[in-house]
Amino acid sequence: MAASNKTLAERDPIDPLVGRYPLVEGDPSFSEVTAAVVRPIEQPPKAWWIFFLLSLGMLGIFGISVGYLFWEGTGVWGLNIPVGWGWAIVNFVFWVGIGHAGTLISAILFLFRQKWRTSINRAAEAMTIFAVICALSFPTIHVGRVWLIYWPLPIPNQMGMWPNFRSPLLWDVFAVSTYFTVSLLFWYVGLIPDIATMRDRAKSRVAKLAYGAFALGWRGSHRHWVNYESAYLLLAAMATPLVLSVHSIVSFDFAVSQLPGWHTTIFPPYFVAGAIFSGFGMVLTLMIPLRKWFGLDHIITTKHLENMAKIVLLTGSLVGYAYSMEFFIAWYSGNPYEAFVFVNRAFGDYAWAYWIMVSCNVITPQLIWFKKIRRSATALFILSIFVNIGMWFERFVIVATSLHHDFLPSSWDYFSPTIWDWGTLIGSFGLFFTLFALFVRYLPMIAISEIKGVMEKANPHHPSYGHGGHEGPAATKEETPEAAAAPAEPKAAVVTEEKATAPEPEAKASPEPEAPKSSEPTDAPGADPEPAAPVAQTPKVEAPKVEAPKVEAPKVEAPKVDAPVERPGEKAPSQAEAVKKPEGPKSPTTRGWTAFMDAADMGIEPPKVTPGPKPAATDETPDKEGKEDA
Repeated sequence: MAASNKTLAERDPIDPLVGRYPLVEGDPSFSEVTAAVVRPIEQPPKAWWIFFLLSLGMLGIFGISVGYLFWEGTGVWGLNIPVGWGWAIVNFVFWVGIGHAGTLISAILFLFRQKWRTSINRAAEAMTIFAVICALSFPTIHVGRVWLIYWPLPIPNQMGMWPNFRSPLLWDVFAVSTYFTVSLLFWYVGLIPDIATMRDRAKSRVAKLAYGAFALGWRGSHRHWVNYESAYLLLAAMATPLVLSVHSIVSFDFAVSQLPGWHTTIFPPYFVAGAIFSGFGMVLTLMIPLRKWFGLDHIITTKHLENMAKIVLLTGSLVGYAYSMEFFIAWYSGNPYEAFVFVNRAFGDYAWAYWIMVSCNVITPQLIWFKKIRRSATALFILSIFVNIGMWFERFVIVATSLHHDFLPSSWDYFSPTIWDWGTLIGSFGLFFTLFALFVRYLPMIAISEIKGVMEKANPHHPSYGHGGHEGPAATKEETPEAAAAPAEPKAAVVTEEKATAPEPEAKASPEPEAPKSSEPTDAPGADPEPAAPVAQTPKVEAPKVEAPKVEAPKVEAPKVDAPVERPGEKAPSQAEAVKKPEGPKSPTTRGWTAFMDAADMGIEPPKVTPGPKPAATDETPDKEGKEDA
């Protein structure tokens, strides 16, 4: 039974202080956490080189595809008369959705004080920025003559052209650019303490200069941390509404039109849920292999993966609900054109794409209900791949199935992608993965300063608080079997009993420090003789007092043994003495006063000293006797 309990504890370690899983496993020290996070930067593994080279090859495909597009024009894509929007707009909406998880994890979960976000927020923020870069590339290249891209800008010109501010495509420009700017600032502000850490650890001059320039003079002072937390909170508050607004505005590209299949009010919340769903799917796709390649399993734990899987399950269920409501609205509206579009989606020419979408986005995430699935890194990685595939097909189904069957059957056509469509899509993934690979190579992919704040050692109530994870736990474990049972109370008992038996000059005046040991057990009638005197008193009290009165050897030999009485009885006169103490700690008046008090407490004749302020009265009998003798 004990063995099974031990196995359960090892499998499900619960923090005894908060009753939850520890966010960092293995009880590492702060320095070990720093070393683990920066190891991929200082010593990149072979897996990173393989990942980077593959990404670079895919990026080359993107460059070739875009270059040929600029040379020949958009006719190299599979566009036709009814399907004027092809994969360019599909990829744009897909990448904007991928970028939503980073802001949700960093901003919204930060405002809700979800501490488990600290292990994944940095990589998710970087993923947001790189996904938006990929998304912005498609509106740029799909216009055809890119060298005339300045025409749609609101710049006064001689052609009399002016942007149509009522167009949702222009709304996209403002929404996505604002989202990119705030996300970039949010990401960079959170990076500043860790960039300073890399600056201090850098060995080459170029690295020191580069990290030092971007660290902005960070020194970790109190003022720096106050300003940092204020700025981080402000940017989190600014980024939170953007999570809802950006993809809502992107959905207006379709919802404000009069085309059946697009003209629906459910699109804004439906697109936001789908964006968070696809974003968390991409976070799982990236973080699961990276935590294994870089040895970060103890920081990005199974609990983090489980929490992300639960969000995927929630948003996947919301997306499935939106799919069903689209069919309900098409039926309930009584609009035959709307009903035809949705029936055509499920049973028409693109039925294969529709059911791939439903399978990946609605059916597959339901496996996360099983705990073994959502706590298995391999299973979650496979599920995340299906989520990414399903969300891309969702955007394809929205665009293609609504356009390829227009109001006039004579204009119906079937959209078929060309090799250049495929090259642009694969190349966009190459751009995304290349940027992400460079990020994890030169910047910490985990927020070092934030992950330390949620560790057990940062909790003031934790036994190892303040030790950095080195001395605390070890010292506690070593003291428990020997000295944890009796040292505190017997020490107090020894002092109390010694106060009562203080007037024993012959035993205490002896120059040998072993003398009090034989008398103390007989003076403690109510205390336990084993732990009372010899164990706690001898090493703790007498040893430091042997060296203290070195200056006057003949006078100090007597009070040398009576050190325990000085602790409770000396504090009151020391305050009165401090008011009128001569300059210098070694003055004769100070030494004489100490000798006087020691002799008075022992009940012997005090030495001749210069008269000074009388000590504060105490309740001890030896003081009164000493005054009468004086």
